[in-house]
Amino acid sequence: MMDLGKYAAFILPAYGISILVLGGLLVDSLLRARKWRREVEARESGRGKKPS
Repeated sequence: MMDLGKYAAFILPAYGISILVLGGLLVDSLLRARKWRREVEARESGRGKKPS
């Protein structure tokens, strides 16, 4: 492990919070991309139909 000295109490929680935030942003981005992909596919599948 790294020798962080007297600042370890500040640095380690900062790393942990950063990892949680970045992980949350990643998950949010993937979920939004999935939503938009479904929406695009739904619109494209409806495009070929003739209006009634």
